[in-house]
Amino acid sequence: MVPGVAEILPWATLVVVVVVFLEIDLHWFARGREPEFREGVIWSIGWLVVSLLAAVVVYALRGHQDAIEYTTVYLIERSLSLDNLFVFLLLFAYFGIPTEYRARLLFWGIIAALVLRLAAIVGGTAVLNQVHFVIYLLAVALVILAVRIWRGVEESVDPDKNLMVRAVRRIFPVSNDMHYHYFIKEDGERKATPLLLCLVAVVFADIAFAVDSIPAAFAITRDPFIIWMGNVFALLGLRALFVLVEGLVRRFRYLDQTIAVVLGTVGVKLAIEDLVYIGPLASLAIIAVLFTGGIVASIIGDKRDPEGAREREEGSGRPEPERQTAQAK
Repeated sequence: MVPGVAEILPWATLVVVVVVFLEIDLHWFARGREPEFREGVIWSIGWLVVSLLAAVVVYALRGHQDAIEYTTVYLIERSLSLDNLFVFLLLFAYFGIPTEYRARLLFWGIIAALVLRLAAIVGGTAVLNQVHFVIYLLAVALVILAVRIWRGVEESVDPDKNLMVRAVRRIFPVSNDMHYHYFIKEDGERKATPLLLCLVAVVFADIAFAVDSIPAAFAITRDPFIIWMGNVFALLGLRALFVLVEGLVRRFRYLDQTIAVVLGTVGVKLAIEDLVYIGPLASLAIIAVLFTGGIVASIIGDKRDPEGAREREEGSGRPEPERQTAQAK
């Protein structure tokens, strides 16, 4: 059955909004220079306000339940993006990407993430509507992910083990020098650049992030539009949030533990939903309480251990990747 105008219009409107906001972010936020931490804070607050105003629009057009579900999905996806951005930091360090090139990579990385997540959401919704037991598999996957995060098990970000990066290296020779373009002609031969390899690694990471985050959204709602909208606004302003990630990781002592508890709670909710109904407002309240508890616990922990807090302020809070070259192997 061909979808009608009323069904297509919200999706088309959201796509236009995404394009406009991404253009604003790309051309107005610290273009061609390294942004300051304060600048990142101001822009991040601005994107947060825009995202919450989107909930008001949803409320006006679709009612309070959809607005609450959107807000809950947004908060979950936004929190997961903190660790995702840390992986991007590692990839940029690995490939030695200059600051002035990172905006372009993040822009196309966000586009890739939106497309991949849309495909995962639409496909996942179709599967869940046909095969109910998949819900329990998603619940188990979320709990396992929560345990891994709690235990501090880092995802592998070694591009040398990345299948897509290795595929590019097999198809194209790779230049040893950094260039603004993805392909160059060097010594009469068409070569890929480290910038292209880094973009491929970011896209591959986006796929892994979608596998992690989409099940959490399905625990809140089955509406593909609401889920994708939550992902859209969670990814907007990612460049400003990127500036804050290192500082947030250092200042938020129990960031990983808080995210782990949230994911574990969402996984349990998904597993028991046939037995116990937890409404969208209750879900939002639980997640807000968990995040507030994590922030308060981090503040208390820093007061009890000021020396550890200073060490995190001075360091990265996590192990730095060994700088490597991006040349072909």
